[in-house]
Amino acid sequence: MSNSSSLTQFLLLAFADRRELQLLHFWLFLAISLAALLANGLILSAVACDHHLHTPMGFFLLNLSLTDLGCICTTVPKAMHNSLWGTTTISYHGCAAQFFVYIVFLRAEFSLLTIMCYDRYVAICKPLHYGTLLGSRACAHMAAAAWAIGFLSALLHTANTFSLPLCQGNALGQFFCEIPAILKLSCSHSGYLRELGLIVFSAYLVFGCFVFIVFSYVQIFRAVLRIPSQQGRHKAFSTCLPHLAVVSLFFSTVMFSYLKPPSISSPSLDLVVSVLYSVVPPALNPLIYSLRNKELKDALRKLMTGCFSGAIKCRVSGA
Repeated sequence: MSNSSSLTQFLLLAFADRRELQLLHFWLFLAISLAALLANGLILSAVACDHHLHTPMGFFLLNLSLTDLGCICTTVPKAMHNSLWGTTTISYHGCAAQFFVYIVFLRAEFSLLTIMCYDRYVAICKPLHYGTLLGSRACAHMAAAAWAIGFLSALLHTANTFSLPLCQGNALGQFFCEIPAILKLSCSHSGYLRELGLIVFSAYLVFGCFVFIVFSYVQIFRAVLRIPSQQGRHKAFSTCLPHLAVVSLFFSTVMFSYLKPPSISSPSLDLVVSVLYSVVPPALNPLIYSLRNKELKDALRKLMTGCFSGAIKCRVSGA
Protein backbone atom coordinates (compact mmCIF):
# COMPACT_ATOMS: atom_id res chain seq x y z
CA MET A 1 0.00 0.00 0.00
CA SER A 2 1.24 3.50 -0.84
CA ASN A 3 0.01 7.00 -0.44
CA SER A 4 0.51 10.24 -2.35
CA SER A 5 3.34 11.36 -0.07
CA SER A 6 5.45 8.26 -0.86
CA LEU A 7 4.66 8.08 -4.60
CA THR A 8 7.44 9.43 -6.78
CA GLN A 9 6.10 8.38 -10.17
CA PHE A 10 3.10 7.01 -12.04
CA LEU A 11 2.96 4.32 -14.70
CA LEU A 12 1.29 5.41 -17.92
CA LEU A 13 -0.43 3.03 -20.29
CA ALA A 14 1.86 1.82 -23.07
CA PHE A 15 0.52 1.85 -26.61
CA ALA A 16 2.07 -1.52 -27.38
CA ASP A 17 4.43 -4.13 -26.01
CA ARG A 18 6.29 -4.85 -29.24
CA ARG A 19 9.16 -2.53 -30.09
CA GLU A 20 8.09 -2.16 -33.72
CA LEU A 21 4.62 -0.96 -32.70
CA GLN A 22 6.08 1.43 -30.13
CA LEU A 23 8.19 3.05 -32.85
CA LEU A 24 5.15 3.15 -35.14
CA HIS A 25 3.21 5.04 -32.45
CA PHE A 26 6.15 7.42 -32.04
CA TRP A 27 6.28 8.28 -35.75
CA LEU A 28 2.49 8.54 -35.97
CA PHE A 29 2.34 10.94 -33.01
CA LEU A 30 5.28 12.88 -34.43
CA ALA A 31 3.46 13.33 -37.75
CA ILE A 32 0.23 14.41 -36.04
CA SER A 33 2.11 16.81 -33.76
CA LEU A 34 4.04 18.40 -36.62
CA ALA A 35 0.84 18.76 -38.64
CA ALA A 36 -0.93 20.40 -35.68
CA LEU A 37 2.02 22.71 -34.97
CA LEU A 38 2.30 23.74 -38.62
CA ALA A 39 -1.44 24.24 -39.15
CA ASN A 40 -2.06 26.16 -35.93
CA GLY A 41 1.16 28.13 -36.40
CA LEU A 42 0.03 29.18 -39.88
CA ILE A 43 -3.35 30.29 -38.53
CA LEU A 44 -1.69 32.30 -35.74
CA SER A 45 0.62 33.98 -38.26
CA ALA A 46 -2.18 34.64 -40.75
CA VAL A 47 -4.48 36.20 -38.15
CA ALA A 48 -1.66 38.30 -36.72
CA CYS A 49 -0.37 39.55 -40.09
CA ASP A 50 -3.52 40.02 -42.19
CA HIS A 51 -5.62 43.03 -41.23
CA HIS A 52 -8.68 41.46 -42.90
CA LEU A 53 -8.66 38.92 -40.07
CA HIS A 54 -8.46 41.52 -37.30
CA THR A 55 -12.07 40.82 -36.40
CA PRO A 56 -13.70 39.30 -33.31
CA MET A 57 -13.87 35.88 -34.98
CA GLY A 58 -10.22 36.17 -36.01
CA PHE A 59 -9.26 37.13 -32.47
CA PHE A 60 -11.13 34.16 -30.99
CA LEU A 61 -9.70 31.85 -33.66
CA LEU A 62 -6.22 32.96 -32.64
CA ASN A 63 -7.00 32.07 -29.03
CA LEU A 64 -8.48 28.73 -30.12
CA SER A 65 -5.28 27.90 -32.00
CA LEU A 66 -3.31 28.65 -28.84
CA THR A 67 -5.44 26.22 -26.85
CA ASP A 68 -5.06 23.56 -29.56
CA LEU A 69 -1.29 23.97 -29.49
CA GLY A 70 -1.32 23.82 -25.70
CA CYS A 71 -3.42 20.64 -25.57
CA ILE A 72 -1.30 18.69 -28.01
CA CYS A 73 2.02 19.95 -26.62
CA THR A 74 0.99 18.96 -23.09
CA THR A 75 0.09 15.30 -23.68
CA VAL A 76 1.86 14.10 -26.81
CA PRO A 77 5.59 14.79 -26.10
CA LYS A 78 5.66 12.56 -23.02
CA ALA A 79 3.82 9.80 -24.88
CA MET A 80 6.31 10.09 -27.74
CA HIS A 81 9.22 9.97 -25.29
CA ASN A 82 7.87 6.82 -23.64
CA SER A 83 7.22 5.11 -26.99
CA LEU A 84 10.69 5.99 -28.29
CA TRP A 85 12.58 4.85 -25.20
CA GLY A 86 10.29 1.98 -24.25
CA THR A 87 9.34 3.44 -20.85
CA THR A 88 5.97 4.09 -19.19
CA THR A 89 6.84 6.34 -16.25
CA ILE A 90 6.06 9.95 -15.43
CA SER A 91 7.15 11.66 -12.23
CA TYR A 92 4.56 12.60 -9.59
CA HIS A 93 5.22 16.33 -10.04
CA GLY A 94 5.40 15.94 -13.81
CA CYS A 95 1.98 14.28 -13.74
CA ALA A 96 0.57 17.10 -11.62
CA ALA A 97 2.01 19.72 -13.99
CA GLN A 98 0.64 17.89 -17.07
CA PHE A 99 -2.73 17.49 -15.36
CA PHE A 100 -2.93 21.19 -14.49
CA VAL A 101 -1.79 22.58 -17.85
CA TYR A 102 -4.00 20.24 -19.88
CA ILE A 103 -7.13 21.23 -17.94
CA VAL A 104 -6.28 24.92 -18.39
CA PHE A 105 -6.18 24.55 -22.17
CA LEU A 106 -9.11 22.12 -22.39
CA ARG A 107 -11.50 24.26 -20.33
CA ALA A 108 -10.35 27.45 -22.05
CA GLU A 109 -11.00 25.83 -25.44
CA PHE A 110 -14.53 24.86 -24.46
CA SER A 111 -15.22 28.40 -23.22
CA LEU A 112 -13.83 29.86 -26.44
CA LEU A 113 -16.03 27.60 -28.56
CA THR A 114 -19.05 28.86 -26.62
CA ILE A 115 -17.96 32.49 -27.12
CA MET A 116 -17.41 31.88 -30.84
CA CYS A 117 -20.95 30.55 -31.05
CA TYR A 118 -22.16 33.81 -29.47
CA ASP A 119 -20.12 35.72 -32.07
CA ARG A 120 -21.87 33.87 -34.91
CA TYR A 121 -25.26 34.39 -33.26
CA VAL A 122 -24.77 38.16 -32.99
CA ALA A 123 -23.30 38.42 -36.50
CA ILE A 124 -26.28 36.70 -38.14
CA CYS A 125 -29.22 37.37 -35.82
CA LYS A 126 -28.28 40.88 -34.56
CA PRO A 127 -25.95 42.31 -37.23
CA LEU A 128 -26.80 45.95 -36.41
CA HIS A 129 -25.56 45.47 -32.83
CA TYR A 130 -22.42 43.53 -33.75
CA GLY A 131 -20.02 46.42 -33.29
CA THR A 132 -21.53 47.28 -29.91
CA LEU A 133 -21.81 43.80 -28.45
CA LEU A 134 -18.48 42.57 -29.79
CA GLY A 135 -16.19 45.56 -29.62
CA SER A 136 -12.47 45.14 -28.98
CA ARG A 137 -12.84 45.65 -25.22
CA ALA A 138 -15.73 43.16 -24.98
CA CYS A 139 -13.75 40.58 -26.98
CA ALA A 140 -10.71 41.03 -24.74
CA HIS A 141 -12.84 40.61 -21.63
CA MET A 142 -14.50 37.45 -22.98
CA ALA A 143 -11.18 35.90 -23.98
CA ALA A 144 -9.71 36.77 -20.59
CA ALA A 145 -12.73 35.18 -18.91
CA ALA A 146 -12.23 31.98 -20.94
CA TRP A 147 -8.59 31.72 -19.85
CA ALA A 148 -9.50 32.58 -16.25
CA ILE A 149 -12.14 29.83 -16.19
CA GLY A 150 -9.56 27.37 -17.46
CA PHE A 151 -6.99 28.44 -14.86
CA LEU A 152 -9.39 28.39 -11.90
CA SER A 153 -10.89 25.06 -12.94
CA ALA A 154 -7.43 23.52 -13.30
CA LEU A 155 -6.34 24.95 -9.96
CA LEU A 156 -9.35 23.49 -8.12
CA HIS A 157 -9.13 20.06 -9.73
CA THR A 158 -5.35 19.79 -9.35
CA ALA A 159 -5.31 20.93 -5.72
CA ASN A 160 -8.08 18.51 -4.78
CA THR A 161 -7.01 15.50 -6.87
CA PHE A 162 -3.35 15.57 -5.86
CA SER A 163 -4.20 16.03 -2.20
CA LEU A 164 -6.03 12.67 -2.15
CA PRO A 165 -4.28 9.73 -0.48
CA LEU A 166 -3.53 7.11 -3.12
CA CYS A 167 -3.41 3.46 -2.10
CA GLN A 168 -4.36 1.55 -5.25
CA GLY A 169 -0.89 1.43 -6.78
CA ASN A 170 0.50 3.87 -9.33
CA ALA A 171 -0.72 2.48 -12.70
CA LEU A 172 -2.96 5.11 -14.34
CA GLY A 173 -4.30 3.04 -17.23
CA GLN A 174 -4.08 6.08 -19.52
CA PHE A 175 -1.35 7.54 -21.73
CA PHE A 176 -1.50 10.90 -19.94
CA CYS A 177 -2.58 12.18 -16.52
CA GLU A 178 -6.30 12.90 -16.26
CA ILE A 179 -8.90 13.04 -13.50
CA PRO A 180 -10.67 9.63 -13.80
CA ALA A 181 -7.38 7.73 -13.99
CA ILE A 182 -6.05 9.29 -10.78
CA LEU A 183 -9.36 9.00 -8.91
CA LYS A 184 -9.27 5.25 -9.43
CA LEU A 185 -6.13 5.14 -7.28
CA SER A 186 -7.69 7.07 -4.38
CA CYS A 187 -8.62 5.48 -1.07
CA SER A 188 -10.24 8.59 0.45
CA HIS A 189 -14.02 8.42 0.28
CA SER A 190 -14.55 12.05 1.34
CA GLY A 191 -11.88 13.35 -1.05
CA TYR A 192 -13.31 11.25 -3.86
CA LEU A 193 -16.78 12.69 -3.24
CA ARG A 194 -15.36 16.22 -3.12
CA GLU A 195 -13.69 15.77 -6.49
CA LEU A 196 -16.81 14.09 -7.83
CA GLY A 197 -18.78 17.16 -6.72
CA LEU A 198 -16.38 19.39 -8.67
CA ILE A 199 -16.78 17.19 -11.72
CA VAL A 200 -20.58 17.29 -11.46
CA PHE A 201 -20.50 21.08 -11.09
CA SER A 202 -18.25 21.34 -14.15
CA ALA A 203 -20.57 18.98 -16.03
CA TYR A 204 -23.54 21.25 -15.28
CA LEU A 205 -21.58 24.23 -16.63
CA VAL A 206 -20.64 22.26 -19.73
CA PHE A 207 -24.24 21.18 -20.21
CA GLY A 208 -25.40 24.79 -19.82
CA CYS A 209 -22.93 25.90 -22.50
CA PHE A 210 -24.06 23.03 -24.71
CA VAL A 211 -27.69 24.12 -24.37
CA PHE A 212 -26.68 27.69 -25.19
CA ILE A 213 -24.84 26.51 -28.32
CA VAL A 214 -27.79 24.41 -29.48
CA PHE A 215 -30.27 27.25 -28.83
CA SER A 216 -28.02 29.74 -30.63
CA TYR A 217 -27.70 27.54 -33.70
CA VAL A 218 -31.46 27.00 -33.84
CA GLN A 219 -31.86 30.79 -33.96
CA ILE A 220 -29.00 31.09 -36.45
CA PHE A 221 -30.45 28.55 -38.87
CA ARG A 222 -33.91 30.13 -38.61
CA ALA A 223 -32.39 33.52 -39.47
CA VAL A 224 -30.32 32.08 -42.33
CA LEU A 225 -33.32 30.35 -43.91
CA ARG A 226 -35.13 33.71 -43.96
CA ILE A 227 -32.36 35.27 -46.11
CA PRO A 228 -33.93 35.75 -49.56
CA SER A 229 -30.85 35.26 -51.74
CA GLN A 230 -29.18 31.89 -52.16
CA GLN A 231 -25.75 33.55 -52.18
CA GLY A 232 -26.49 35.22 -48.85
CA ARG A 233 -27.59 31.92 -47.30
CA HIS A 234 -24.48 30.19 -48.62
CA LYS A 235 -22.21 32.87 -47.18
CA ALA A 236 -23.95 32.70 -43.79
CA PHE A 237 -23.72 28.92 -43.69
CA SER A 238 -20.05 29.08 -44.68
CA THR A 239 -19.24 31.20 -41.64
CA CYS A 240 -21.11 28.87 -39.26
CA LEU A 241 -20.37 25.37 -40.50
CA PRO A 242 -16.65 25.32 -39.54
CA HIS A 243 -17.45 26.31 -35.96
CA LEU A 244 -20.32 23.81 -35.81
CA ALA A 245 -18.02 21.06 -37.11
CA VAL A 246 -15.33 21.87 -34.52
CA VAL A 247 -17.92 21.93 -31.70
CA SER A 248 -19.38 18.61 -32.87
CA LEU A 249 -15.94 17.00 -33.01
CA PHE A 250 -15.03 18.30 -29.56
CA PHE A 251 -18.31 17.32 -27.89
CA SER A 252 -18.71 13.92 -29.52
CA THR A 253 -15.24 12.68 -28.56
CA VAL A 254 -15.31 14.04 -24.99
CA MET A 255 -18.86 12.89 -24.27
CA PHE A 256 -18.22 9.42 -25.66
CA SER A 257 -15.06 9.15 -23.56
CA TYR A 258 -16.76 10.07 -20.27
CA LEU A 259 -20.28 8.73 -20.85
CA LYS A 260 -19.63 5.41 -22.58
CA PRO A 261 -21.13 2.39 -20.76
CA PRO A 262 -18.72 0.54 -18.46
CA SER A 263 -19.69 -2.70 -20.20
CA ILE A 264 -17.85 -1.68 -23.38
CA SER A 265 -14.88 -0.18 -21.58
CA SER A 266 -11.46 -1.76 -22.14
CA PRO A 267 -7.87 -0.49 -21.95
CA SER A 268 -7.47 -0.53 -25.73
CA LEU A 269 -10.80 1.24 -26.36
CA ASP A 270 -10.09 3.82 -23.63
CA LEU A 271 -6.71 4.48 -25.24
CA VAL A 272 -8.20 5.00 -28.69
CA VAL A 273 -10.95 7.27 -27.37
CA SER A 274 -8.50 9.37 -25.33
CA VAL A 275 -6.40 9.88 -28.47
CA LEU A 276 -9.54 10.90 -30.36
CA TYR A 277 -10.45 13.71 -27.97
CA SER A 278 -6.97 14.86 -26.87
CA VAL A 279 -4.90 14.58 -30.06
CA VAL A 280 -7.15 14.52 -33.13
CA PRO A 281 -9.20 17.76 -32.61
CA PRO A 282 -6.13 20.07 -32.24
CA ALA A 283 -4.81 18.68 -35.52
CA LEU A 284 -8.13 18.85 -37.40
CA ASN A 285 -9.49 22.19 -36.15
CA PRO A 286 -7.21 24.36 -38.35
CA LEU A 287 -8.10 22.26 -41.40
CA ILE A 288 -11.82 22.55 -40.69
CA TYR A 289 -11.66 26.33 -40.33
CA SER A 290 -9.44 26.90 -43.36
CA LEU A 291 -11.60 24.80 -45.70
CA ARG A 292 -14.70 26.99 -45.54
CA ASN A 293 -13.33 30.40 -44.52
CA LYS A 294 -12.45 32.31 -47.69
CA GLU A 295 -10.70 35.19 -45.90
CA LEU A 296 -8.60 32.76 -43.89
CA LYS A 297 -7.70 30.76 -47.00
CA ASP A 298 -6.67 33.95 -48.81
CA ALA A 299 -4.55 35.05 -45.83
CA LEU A 300 -2.87 31.63 -45.62
CA ARG A 301 -2.22 31.67 -49.37
CA LYS A 302 -0.62 35.11 -49.17
CA LEU A 303 1.43 34.10 -46.14
CA MET A 304 2.74 30.93 -47.76
CA THR A 305 3.39 32.71 -51.08
CA GLY A 306 5.32 35.43 -49.25
CA CYS A 307 7.40 32.87 -47.35
CA PHE A 308 8.09 30.93 -50.55
CA SER A 309 9.07 34.06 -52.46
CA GLY A 310 11.30 35.17 -49.60
CA ALA A 311 13.04 31.80 -49.54
CA ILE A 312 13.69 31.97 -53.28
CA LYS A 313 15.11 35.52 -52.99
CA CYS A 314 17.40 34.46 -50.15
CA ARG A 315 18.66 31.49 -52.18
CA VAL A 316 19.22 33.63 -55.29
CA SER A 317 21.03 36.37 -53.35
CA GLY A 318 23.13 33.77 -51.55
CA ALA A 319 24.12 32.21 -54.84
